[in-house]
Amino acid sequence: MLRSGDRVLIRPIRPGDKAGLQDGLHQLTLESRYRRFFAPMRELSARQLRYLTEVDHRTHEALVAIDLDSAKGIGVARFIRSTTDRTAAEAAVAVVDDWQGRGLGTALLKALAARAREEGVERFTASVLAGNSPMLELVRRLSDTAVIDGTGTVAEVQVRLRRRGMPAALSHAIRLAAGGEVEVEPRHPAAPS
Repeated sequence: MLRSGDRVLIRPIRPGDKAGLQDGLHQLTLESRYRRFFAPMRELSARQLRYLTEVDHRTHEALVAIDLDSAKGIGVARFIRSTTDRTAAEAAVAVVDDWQGRGLGTALLKALAARAREEGVERFTASVLAGNSPMLELVRRLSDTAVIDGTGTVAEVQVRLRRRGMPAALSHAIRLAAGGEVEVEPRHPAAPS
């Protein structure tokens, strides 16, 4: 149950979700696609679809949200564990435009954080554009989030996962991102091109 009162199903992604993932991309405006992929992504290639749906659910986890009324995919959250630090993983979330602002991104991140903790992940990381001052200011004000490297054009951000639930900083950041107020640059936007 989302804060909007809508009910959705959140489950692990499956190889058979390729068409739904492509359809979900088409439900994003060009601006939302750019915010997620930092490129004018029009289609996902067959290779990208394999990478995004054929995951091992340990080092690369992906959860999809399904609208119970239409049975369509409406969001996806994923983490990709760091190859150099097994307790860290990069996280990313995408929610189709019609479902933004209802609490779906927060619900997906809560489920993703729970899965990450089950796999021994203690913190999520992300790359934030250095010019994205609202997000960087938010990160600096919150205790469970830190800017690791703020030099250059991209700042590395780290969010420590709590034992239960989701850090308030992450929840607030998702609300800002859903409203288009901040942009987070994923290191693995769609991986293979």
